[in-house]
Amino acid sequence: MNGEFPTLRVGSRPCRCPEPSHEAQLVVVTGGPGAGKTAVLELAAHTFCRHVAILPEAATVVFGGGFPRHDSEAGLHASQRAIFAVQRQLEALVVEEGRVGVALCDRGTIDGRAYWPGSAESFWEAMGSTSAEELARYMAVIHLQTPPLDEGYHQDRIRSETVGRAREIDRLITSAWSDHPRRVFVPPAIEFSSKSAVALAAIRATLPGCCRALESSST
Repeated sequence: MNGEFPTLRVGSRPCRCPEPSHEAQLVVVTGGPGAGKTAVLELAAHTFCRHVAILPEAATVVFGGGFPRHDSEAGLHASQRAIFAVQRQLEALVVEEGRVGVALCDRGTIDGRAYWPGSAESFWEAMGSTSAEELARYMAVIHLQTPPLDEGYHQDRIRSETVGRAREIDRLITSAWSDHPRRVFVPPAIEFSSKSAVALAAIRATLPGCCRALESSST
């Protein structure tokens, strides 16, 4: 967290797209701790037009709003149910408003499986949904892979996971999204500029044709 309550943002670049409304497509940006999601989404906010929304991370909304963070099994179950519900409503908001063509989700509903202390079956039963139903909600999944210790992973006060635990979470996230038909893996890179360029190119490929054409003509 950066000290400010998270909020929904849209791209800061102007757009000459003549379409009065869009049918929002949900695109997940995911990955384990230290993968660079926050930085890539910040770049996306400055790179793309107002028809691209950047949703806040549901976990940050939940815990930043005061939801108790308990390590017990009951606590983990409760927090993941809350995160799932908030994620669903954030996505519903942008889809129902119809103002953006792409909504970049800082993780998606399926990410919760990586943090759930139990089987996939118990996760979906608790959420009242199925893997197939949730996979169908997302147009694409952009997975930023957690770097090893010697390639840029940093443990600090906020990112408390060891590099081993971070990479295990990354593996679990990979498994959770394994059946999605449109996934892009962004491998670790010593230079973040290289990694972010790959990630932004993957995001650009999901833009509505009208916005993508206008963006290309202005660069």
